[in-house]
Amino acid sequence: MRILITGATGTVGRNVIEQLRALDPGVELRALSRNPDAALPEGVELAVGDLAAPETLAEAFKGVDAAHFINFAGDQYAPLPDAGAVVALAEAAGVRRATVLGGRAEGDLEQALAASGVETTFLHPVEFMSNTLMWWAAAVKAEGAIREPFGDRVSAMVHPADIGAVAAKVLLDGGYDGRSLVITGPEAVTVQEKVRLLGEAIGRELAFVELTVEEAHAKWRGEGMGDDMIAFLTEALGNTPEEGKTVAPTVEQVTGRKARGFAEWAAEHAEAFR
Repeated sequence: MRILITGATGTVGRNVIEQLRALDPGVELRALSRNPDAALPEGVELAVGDLAAPETLAEAFKGVDAAHFINFAGDQYAPLPDAGAVVALAEAAGVRRATVLGGRAEGDLEQALAASGVETTFLHPVEFMSNTLMWWAAAVKAEGAIREPFGDRVSAMVHPADIGAVAAKVLLDGGYDGRSLVITGPEAVTVQEKVRLLGEAIGRELAFVELTVEEAHAKWRGEGMGDDMIAFLTEALGNTPEEGKTVAPTVEQVTGRKARGFAEWAAEHAEAFR
């Protein structure tokens, strides 16, 4: 079986590759990247192409049985300009099964796949535990304190390896055609609980300073964020949707193993915060 992974150098794509190999060491993996010098695990074939440019994809889909898709183009989550052409190429090449990692909103790719003959499963992970590196690592190293609004905000954060594990199982075995799978961690934790768990992992008590919304906006502007991103964060953090704070059994139901908790993720990445 040959599987194409798009977004292969991203957080989820890397984990899809790792989990596919763990489940089936003999699976043939091809990674799509716009970068001809992309660093990939040994034995993973590189296909240079871009989902935003369907004319670059014919060779990438050649001989592929299943594909893992992202539904956006580039680094700014822009919608794919011609998702229908991408799906038509995949279907013509014989791709028979697909998973789609949802972005901020359902796009044309999901609709095109749903209307195709490709067995498709839609993956909807909630907040990534790995976002903690981007948002907190510098502050923990510099002052041992986290300054954020909405300290009581609850999140059912998911370990990226579990997203990869769900995708890998579905790509190899199928069985979820037309399903939308919400992927979460095993517990919903508050920001303050998250701070405590991270402190335990690095062996250092961390302080939490709760900011007002106005203070948070000033902090984010000082960090170079634009108004659109500030508005998005305010809504996402201050009004987390129900599925983002509700534990779903998807990981265990699909993979047969329990989801990884934030304490496990923090222990794995403790050095990045020291």
